[in-house]
This record gives sequence, structure tokens and C-alpha cells, in this order.
Amino acid sequence: MSKVDFKELLDAGVHFGHLRRKWNPKMAPYIFMERNGIHIIDLHKTAAKLAAASAALTQIAKSGKKIMFVATKKQAKDVIAEKAK
Repeated sequence: MSKVDFKELLDAGVHFGHLRRKWNPKMAPYIFMERNGIHIIDLHKTAAKLAAASAALTQIAKSGKKIMFVATKKQAKDVIAEKAK
């Protein structure tokens, strides 16, 4: 996996979280701020966690274990399938 690009995350809208009234308190460390009732996710922390996940997946793949990728949204289905290969 290539290095996570901050601008790509921003352009993709990854920073938009849930409405304030629907949030999960466990996400508090990853919330940068709130704007217009919507939580804004800290993309620096997101990039760090994506890099850690990528490293973990690399180790799992090297050990020969299988990895299952799941897309929960129709829009993500093709991208997930492509990246999983």
C-alpha cells in the first residue's frame, strides 16, 4: 500500500464524521473539532492509524494468512475489490 496522502484524505471527505447527536464517545480521541453540528475527524491521527493497519496487513499477508476485505457501501465495492488484489 502506498503512503497515505493527507490531501487525498481531505479531498475524499474522510474528515467528515457523524452528527454530534449520533456520535460514539469512543471516537473522542480522534475528533479534531465540531462544525455545524458535525464532528470533524483528525486526519493526522487517521493517517497514522491507516499506516499502522497497512503494516499489520503486510505482516499478515507475508505470513500466508488470508485477509477478508468488506465494503459496506456500494460506492466502495469496486475500490475495495481492486485494492484487495
